[in-house]
Amino acid sequence: MPSFARILIDRSEGRKLDYSVPSALLDQVTIGSRVIVMVRNRRAVGTILELLDHSVVPGIRPLVALVGEETSLPPVMMRLANWMADYYCAPIAAVMRSMLPPMMRGETIAGRKVRMVSLVQRIEVEELQRIEKSAPKQGAILKHFEKFPDPIASQELLSRCAASESSLKALMEAGLIRIVLERRTGGQFEAEEILPGKIPKLNADQQVVVGTLEHALNDLETNAMAPSPYLLHGVTGSGKTEVYLRALARTLESGKSGLVLVPEIALTPQTVERFRSRFDHAGKEGAGVAVLHSHLTDAERREEWMRLQRGDARIAIGARSAVFAPLQNLGIIIVDEEHENTYKQEETPRYHARDVAVMRGRLEGALVILGSATPSVESFQNVQRGKYNLLELPRRADGQLMPLIRVVDLRLQGKRAKSEGGLSAPLQMAMTKRLEAGQQTILFLNRRGYSTSLLCQQCGHVCRCPNCSLSLTLHRADNRLACHLCGHGAKPPERCPECKDPDIQHSGIGTQRVEETIRRLFPKARLARMDADTMSRRGSYAEVLGKFRARQIDILLGTQMIAKGLDFPNVTLVGIINADIGLHSPDFRAGERTFQLLTQVAGRAGRGETEGEVIVQTFSPASPSIQHARHHDYAGFFEQEISFREAFRHPPFTRMVLIQIRGVSLEKTTRSAGHIAAIFRKKAPASVEVSEAFPAPLERSHGQYRFHVTLKSKSGIVLARLVRDVSLELKLPEGVIMTIDVDPYSLV
Repeated sequence: MPSFARILIDRSEGRKLDYSVPSALLDQVTIGSRVIVMVRNRRAVGTILELLDHSVVPGIRPLVALVGEETSLPPVMMRLANWMADYYCAPIAAVMRSMLPPMMRGETIAGRKVRMVSLVQRIEVEELQRIEKSAPKQGAILKHFEKFPDPIASQELLSRCAASESSLKALMEAGLIRIVLERRTGGQFEAEEILPGKIPKLNADQQVVVGTLEHALNDLETNAMAPSPYLLHGVTGSGKTEVYLRALARTLESGKSGLVLVPEIALTPQTVERFRSRFDHAGKEGAGVAVLHSHLTDAERREEWMRLQRGDARIAIGARSAVFAPLQNLGIIIVDEEHENTYKQEETPRYHARDVAVMRGRLEGALVILGSATPSVESFQNVQRGKYNLLELPRRADGQLMPLIRVVDLRLQGKRAKSEGGLSAPLQMAMTKRLEAGQQTILFLNRRGYSTSLLCQQCGHVCRCPNCSLSLTLHRADNRLACHLCGHGAKPPERCPECKDPDIQHSGIGTQRVEETIRRLFPKARLARMDADTMSRRGSYAEVLGKFRARQIDILLGTQMIAKGLDFPNVTLVGIINADIGLHSPDFRAGERTFQLLTQVAGRAGRGETEGEVIVQTFSPASPSIQHARHHDYAGFFEQEISFREAFRHPPFTRMVLIQIRGVSLEKTTRSAGHIAAIFRKKAPASVEVSEAFPAPLERSHGQYRFHVTLKSKSGIVLARLVRDVSLELKLPEGVIMTIDVDPYSLV
């Protein structure tokens, strides 16, 4: 029996050390076990990577103890971690850390008492800036409460703000925050009574799809090899969720468990409710639903995690990181809205949850279903290549027609639409008609704030963030300019800072300004606004949607929060106030994102007995993305988009790696970026295309200058080998950081 272990120490930049295994622990340790060891004179936590028969390390010490079975990574997850580290060119330690919730990583597992931190009073802008300057970590904590005023667990707050206990202590002594000890009991839904949901009758299209999936699940019981993933392409309202529910029910009957990924759990409460009403009630022993998402406290997240690990719940629903949920005997993985960019992690390891789900399904022999009304170009191309199986739901489940989409050319509306807060005459008339008929309207504008910038008409000066290459957005409610990237705030100037002209004006339109206009034009309408500024309080999203469902709100105005997952039969009008936002972004996926967003938002209309109408306002009515969305023509959009990708050698016809170089010093960062690009060109084989180092489209962010180098090749293996070789020999100057993004989802 192996009596030594090679252990990867947490937060040690990949340091691996050998330890002996005490005889009392020989039967308990496995690869993936989390253990406590001594590093010099300090206790540390690590993960066993290998079990060894012998070790040549002199003076080897024994490991101290096991952290606990609940923190171990089973063999299949260790294989997944190794694949992710290799594929995404990421440190294995960072990958394994991402697989466990924060409270499951430490030396001790905290109990149910949680220290909750809350803000005593709102901080004035000048005071906040003073604190940020003298104590940046304290400033980061206070800025967190500016965005999210609800109490938060201290451990989670410190993690989000990269701060320490000393920062909390200083703020508490200054009387700015309070800390109380709260006892948490039960899970997040413990007090709720869940009643069984009514099971609807399947239409002909759904019957075909469910039959195909049940056949595939039956085959899994006799065949250890998982079938190729299924791409479920169903128009909005076609009943994809019911298909998921039937497939999950069949999986549970066979004694297996299921994983459901959604883009953002807090934004899809209706979806969660449907799953829980079907599986989370009396009579379904061991078939409960555990929900994992970022709005849970660390203690709540641990509770849900443990329910899955114990087998008390056999269905996990969650956002991106739920792909690592500790499900036993996994039989099915469902990725809803598989095209969404929120599945892509933007910090190391920069994984895509959809692709990790496909690999986990392959490793565990589970059926994988990817669903979307607007599949990503990469996934649909995998269908064309025979890698994925295609299932289609071309009609709405209730037989209703797809909504009529009208395009309003804002160029022909003149200055009136601008003066009316972005509401064109056709949109105003349609809203009036719905209000008179007692029907509901959803208005979509993916830009919060009152106006997007303050512009001087005399000299052209725009108020910009001192830390980022972005204009500051005016928020009229608290009369503040804010950067939506780094959170910098300032008072709006009374005169132009450059030429001192008093006629500095609002430019662009945000949700606050549209709200003001609606209240003026429709004073009797019941209006609610949903964006990051109004939904910071915990539970506020579900509260507003509850009122909207109860028809206590006539007009729902919002950003991307309202673009997906909402099903309200009384909504007969959807207005898209500016369809051009993001269309002209310097990113090869800009057209695809616009098509997907328009299609998803439009799908909120006409889900009841009355036919829906969608009004799309745009300055680019001839755009292929807008025209294909107008006609609900995914096939036409895909054919045009895939031709464009092939002509310019963009993914999925090549694999891409984005190297980002950033630093506070422009000179040092520029020099380093050029040096890195030169090394890649020198080392790259002929099959790899290496770009010059160029400023990122967003040149400055959070006070750092940013440069990009892109690598392209038809072989992902060749790219990964090149990146690893160059990374090993690179020595960057102090203050310059290089990040590696395999299969980047944003080039901005």
